[in-house]
Amino acid sequence: MTVSTRLADHTTFRVGGPATTLRTADTTDELVAAVRDAWQDDDWLVVGGGSNLLVADAGFDGTVVLVRTRGVDASTDADGVTVRVAAGEPWDAFVATTVANGWTGLEALSGIPGTVGAAPVQNIGAYGVELSDVLTAVDLLDASTGERTWVPAAELALGYRTSTLKHGRRGVVLAVEFRLGTAPQEGVPVRYAQLAGSLGVDLGTPVAPETIRETVLRLRGAKGMVLDDADPDTWSAGSFFTNPIVSAAFAETLPAEAPRWPAGDQVKLSAAWLIEHAGVHRGYAVPGSRAAVSTKHTLALTNRGGATAAQVAELARYVQVTVLNRFGVTLVPEPVVVGELTD
Repeated sequence: MTVSTRLADHTTFRVGGPATTLRTADTTDELVAAVRDAWQDDDWLVVGGGSNLLVADAGFDGTVVLVRTRGVDASTDADGVTVRVAAGEPWDAFVATTVANGWTGLEALSGIPGTVGAAPVQNIGAYGVELSDVLTAVDLLDASTGERTWVPAAELALGYRTSTLKHGRRGVVLAVEFRLGTAPQEGVPVRYAQLAGSLGVDLGTPVAPETIRETVLRLRGAKGMVLDDADPDTWSAGSFFTNPIVSAAFAETLPAEAPRWPAGDQVKLSAAWLIEHAGVHRGYAVPGSRAAVSTKHTLALTNRGGATAAQVAELARYVQVTVLNRFGVTLVPEPVVVGELTD
């Protein structure tokens, strides 16, 4: 089977030019070999689901390795279950497996695109749950030594959409280990107000994991955050900007109705609220561009079909400047940018 070297065919944004060399790894041994070979080049890139990448139209002058490894191994004891998962397993399919097996902890992270191996890099999170709540270790092929080692989660500096794997520690995740619970008869507590409201329960109320998953998928789908080949509103990298974290003093300068949540001794703001109230509305597009704000959710920048990476970048800059001018807040992009995004 011929695999396209055009990176638009391997990312959820559906933009990006060709890679000089593209290799597919179906087993962990193939992944290790492909990555070690790629490290001989000046530039290399590992791609899982491509759901957090914005690749330049000129493409990538180097080696790209597609991670397509599979495997889920579980060991259950009296207190829960330890699960080791190959990096290439599709994330949502894995979450579905945990729910089907009665393993708890990941049901609120249903519907997130991408692969298991990418999840720790970003420390994915949603609806009151972050991966760091259940992550115990990653099997890492370390670029500095060329060797494999299991790295404890405590050494990854996991934070809000970040880790040392994203900033500083170069290497490739080969597998991920989780410590999950087993479903009690009464269910698991709901930890997020929007989810509780959709379920019609109070925060902390136990709900069956299957019901939580179904509800999360419905909520994400309504926001265009569940991939659908027939819906350009899902041709995106999900939330394009992270929610800003600011000082409490600065937060006091914002309108009283601006949503905010405690974040240690700081305050987390709603990027979606800032965008909307700065005047950038759902469906907005720069005239002549095929990139647009999602019609379902202002945090998603989308490819309406035929968009270029440069057009996505232009739209992102417009949103950033508009929010900065209105509220004095600099929005930080969440996707990893590959190459120079210029016209």
